[in-house]
Amino acid sequence: MLIPILIFDVALVAWSLHLMEEAFYHKEFSLMLAGTLVALAAAAMLVVYFLMGNCMTYLLSASG
Repeated sequence: MLIPILIFDVALVAWSLHLMEEAFYHKEFSLMLAGTLVALAAAAMLVVYFLMGNCMTYLLSASG
């Protein structure tokens, strides 16, 4: 399950870099903000994945 999430995160980071590049060329703040929000969403998704993985591992080992 980790591989599809990592691929999706790499795609989100690539998209955010594309948005920030377009923002630089067109000097638009909204595209820069969108790129930053997409990058933060990718980082947050990885953090939640690892936190839930550790939590589930702990809960499954404690119940058995």
